[in-house]
Amino acid sequence: MPGRNLLKEQTEICPVDAATEDNCRASLIRIARAELGVRELTGKNDGRRVEEYLAVAGLKKGQPWCAAFVSWIFRQEGFHQPITGWSPSLFPASRLTSKLKAAQVFGIYIPQKKRVAHAGVIERIQGDWYLSIEGNTNVYGSIEGDGVYRRKRHLKTSYRTADWVKIIKTGR
Repeated sequence: MPGRNLLKEQTEICPVDAATEDNCRASLIRIARAELGVRELTGKNDGRRVEEYLAVAGLKKGQPWCAAFVSWIFRQEGFHQPITGWSPSLFPASRLTSKLKAAQVFGIYIPQKKRVAHAGVIERIQGDWYLSIEGNTNVYGSIEGDGVYRRKRHLKTSYRTADWVKIIKTGR
């Protein structure tokens, strides 16, 4: 693959504030919190801000946008990944984790779709629950919602959790 160095170790880390992982996580959460209250213009996956989220993932107006919202948050912090509008692709094996922390991405499995079909960012853990910030949801937790909301979800509702902040070392 062109441009890929297979011999040296590669790392990915918080590109804006690599001094501490905690600072990076806090910054991602601040970015997400600032979006609380964003709503679609007509309820059809549209509106200026929603279209900004979609654009980060290369999607056009009218597409589901929960994964694009997650991608937008990370892009604002300077990350090059994840960038996707497809929620299952937020959970590659190299990023999966069972130790939940703030700024991790969670995915909810929807049996009717037979896949992860909704994603958001964990804001904080509270016992057996976590507070999240999610796009394309609503006060009821729908995966076809109308805005950015804070949700309280039980840990058991998370099918997958990915950590895009942690250091990944690859290579030989």
